Amino acid sequence: MKPLKLVYIALGSNKGNRLEYLQTAVNAIFKRVGAVKKLSKVYETPALGFNGDAFYNACILVETELKPKSLLKVLQTIEKDLGRNKKTTSGYQSREIDLDILFYEDVIIDDKSLVIPHPEIQNRKFVLQPLLDILKDFEHPVLNQKLEVIFEHCEDKSEIESVNIWLKNPRKSYTFGNYNYIAIEGNIGAGKTSLANKISNDFNAKLILERFADNPFLPKFYKEPERYAFTLEMSFLADRYQQISDDLSQLDLFKDFMVSDYDVNKSLIFSKVTLPEDEFRLYRKLFYQVYKDIAKPDLYVYLYQNTERLQKNIKKRGRKYESDIKDEYLEKINSGYLEFLKSQTDLNVKIIDISERDFVKNREDYLWILNQINDEA
Repeated sequence: MKPLKLVYIALGSNKGNRLEYLQTAVNAIFKRVGAVKKLSKVYETPALGFNGDAFYNACILVETELKPKSLLKVLQTIEKDLGRNKKTTSGYQSREIDLDILFYEDVIIDDKSLVIPHPEIQNRKFVLQPLLDILKDFEHPVLNQKLEVIFEHCEDKSEIESVNIWLKNPRKSYTFGNYNYIAIEGNIGAGKTSLANKISNDFNAKLILERFADNPFLPKFYKEPERYAFTLEMSFLADRYQQISDDLSQLDLFKDFMVSDYDVNKSLIFSKVTLPEDEFRLYRKLFYQVYKDIAKPDLYVYLYQNTERLQKNIKKRGRKYESDIKDEYLEKINSGYLEFLKSQTDLNVKIIDISERDFVKNREDYLWILNQINDEA
């Protein structure tokens, strides 16, 4: 996953249904740019620098993978989609929507197409006031002054009045039902860890990640599967029990729910494929003894990807010990999962085919998956 950056965006409208334009822009930013983390109050201010109707102004904090110039292009596209036309005259004019990048973390850019921080922040109270709603104790990286100080010394004398209406955060439309614990499962390379990370980050969930990378038997198993299969599965049995029992018992009052990139039943699924029949029967007895009191997830999401996509994902992440995984092995694992899920009557299961989706690169695909998870939640 690409590193996430915090960006502050100003929104303004003084044509038509101003609030509707602001909300539609926020929705589009959530869809195309990234998760909306904070929203300011909405303020009404007079047009500055020209004669026109009063503006509604607001600022939002967004977390995005987009680089600054890519972000600018997306915002310009949103403006165009909402009806804003290119200027026909010089100077300021009325507009359906105006979207400006104020800060991109503490990055400084100064070229013909983009200047960050926005060069007029210190001169506009209609930007500073809503910005202060969502950004405290921040030093302007060019002016080297705190925003509170900049606001106090701003020479803009415009009247600013807060409006008793609020913009809605689009992420709140994804409720995840009343789930306290969601498990994301899938074959090797299906994207379960990436999805669990994104959900945790965007929706304030406690993240539980499998510690498979620390297992010393995993590389040995891929080299000599018959020799190390039972040892590997037993080590996973112990490790997963310890981790999941610890994580589920440690409540985090500051998180809304829990999301994990595995479910303990994967031990049964993989061991049935990797172990001889007699060893599997023994392993299964031990499994049910160990896991009899472990809480089940409220929702079990299985990400299905076809074998071709799985192999591409495996190669892309470049783990040396996975380089020789055969198609046949992946197909057996997938069949094992589907067989297991069909037999479950006490698990709430959603199988989502993402073979034609790339939710890591394409945010719309990610939101599509969220809609699948939330459908009839």
